[in-house]
Amino acid sequence: MANKNLTKAKKAKNDEFYTQFSDIQKEVESYLEYNPDTFKDKIIYSNCDDPFESNFFRYFVLNFDRLGLKRLISTSYKPSPVANTQLGLFGDDKTLEKVKGRPKVTANKFIINEVGDIDGDGSFTLEDIAQQLRANKNNEWTPLEGDGDFRSAECVELLKQSDIVVTNPPFSLFREYITQLFEHKKQFLIIGSMNSITYKEIFVLIKNNKLWLGNGFNAGNAYFSTPNARKDFASGVYDEKTGLVKFRNCHWFTNLDHGRRHQPLNLMTTNENLRFNKKMQGKTTYDRYDNYDAIDVPFTKAIPSDYEGVMGVPISFLDKYNPNQFEILGSDTDIKEGKLPLLIISKWNGKLDRGYIHGKRIFSRMFIKHKKK
Repeated sequence: MANKNLTKAKKAKNDEFYTQFSDIQKEVESYLEYNPDTFKDKIIYSNCDDPFESNFFRYFVLNFDRLGLKRLISTSYKPSPVANTQLGLFGDDKTLEKVKGRPKVTANKFIINEVGDIDGDGSFTLEDIAQQLRANKNNEWTPLEGDGDFRSAECVELLKQSDIVVTNPPFSLFREYITQLFEHKKQFLIIGSMNSITYKEIFVLIKNNKLWLGNGFNAGNAYFSTPNARKDFASGVYDEKTGLVKFRNCHWFTNLDHGRRHQPLNLMTTNENLRFNKKMQGKTTYDRYDNYDAIDVPFTKAIPSDYEGVMGVPISFLDKYNPNQFEILGSDTDIKEGKLPLLIISKWNGKLDRGYIHGKRIFSRMFIKHKKK
């Protein structure tokens, strides 16, 4: 049901879902475990984040020196739908006084070049950043000329200056957002719907190992705050007490390397799966497709370690995908478009839109093989 609500949000362009600080921290730290210098001397750009409310800005500014950042840039879209409500930039510290010519209803640009204990209280907090920004001391706070759309000329110019983009972009514009990042050859760490994997423009990047899934949310559950509390969420999706919405169909997408991506998937043999794997209970063999020359593996944990042919697996396989262990051949969409002609059963005269087993159309699949050792 959470997936249906995410689809509704996408169709309605109800894209206002705000990432929790703890989720950002957990994800970023996983890259540091693999390579402590991942963000060192880099310019980070969060181009879908109002600096007044964004937990992305909050995390990176509070960890500016520890990460070794060269610069942090954050821009917002006008107007901010959660201004002065849920994610105040300065938390429990004194909020920044209103300054003439810099109202919160504008699209804002923050550029942080330096952080430190400005107020002399012996520690660095967001209040120090507030004072630096108030005086424009080594840092910059100015309104954008336009509305802050990531596609606008001034935001693209900031994108060109950056090294790594880290944000939660609009769900409804994910394809366009990814395309822009690759056009400008940027590294990135962003949040998106798992459904986007099925987009042709996205899947080809995954297939060619130019884009992959990140470390992920705790237990696969992503919790976001939203100013658009609606009554049409399914039971258990929206928590009125916390104001958080739970989605199980979101993930981090990136082209930054991390350790989980290189962890081999422990697998059983074909016979072991058929004997001991509860997911395969009642089967004496793996099903073969009526129209594709491949076996169907309905669960990632049921991938046989000793099968040398082509296997159809669900898109959730990508959460465990190790490019050193498997080769991605393509998807059922690729077969339909004639890109994998050798996988089509020669005697098949029916549809090629999806795989069929015993005449029944099944869920979307991607096709993989074990890499030869």
